Amino acid sequence: MGKFLLGLIIGLIVIPVGVYMYFSSGTAPVATSSAPMPFEKMLAGLALHARLRKEIPKASPIPADEPAFVAGAQVYKDNCAVCHGVPGQPPSAIAQGMFPKPPKLMEGKGVTDDAPEESYWKIAGGIRMTGMPGFDKALSSTQMWQVSLLVANADKLPKSAKDILTAAATPAPMSHEMTK
Repeated sequence: MGKFLLGLIIGLIVIPVGVYMYFSSGTAPVATSSAPMPFEKMLAGLALHARLRKEIPKASPIPADEPAFVAGAQVYKDNCAVCHGVPGQPPSAIAQGMFPKPPKLMEGKGVTDDAPEESYWKIAGGIRMTGMPGFDKALSSTQMWQVSLLVANADKLPKSAKDILTAAATPAPMSHEMTK
C-alpha cells in the first residue's frame, strides 16, 4: 500500500510539473505553421462538441429562402470570405497563414452537412484557439441566421446569391491621408 501511495503522490506531482516544463521551456508548438500539440485536436473537438450539445439553438427563426440567401451572401462576403473563401477562388493570404486552416465553407463537404443552428452557434460565439471570431457584437441575430442558412445550403444556392459571392470585390477608396 505504501508503494502505491508513493507512486500516486509522485504521479500527481511529476505530471503537472512535466506539463509546466513542456510549456514554459518553449518546447510547445505555438506558431500557426507548427504541428498541433499532443492531444490538441482531440481535446478541442471534445470540448466544442460537448458545448454544442448543450447550447445549440433549437431552430432557425427565419426561413431558408432566396431573400435570406441573398442577404446572407452579402454578409458572408463582407465578413467571412477573407478567411473561408468564395467559390472558385484560391484561399486568401490570411487564410493561408491560419492554424488550423479555416474550412472553405462554400465548396465541398463540411459545413453544408452542419445544421444551420450549429453554424449559428459558431458564428455568434466563435471558436477559441481556431481564429474563428464571435460575431454576436458585430452582426445582428438576423444577419447571423442568414449566413448560417447560406452556408448550410451552399451546395444548392440560387443564382442571385451565387452572383453576390462571385462578384469582384470593389476596392475601398484610399483616404486622403494615405495618398499623400
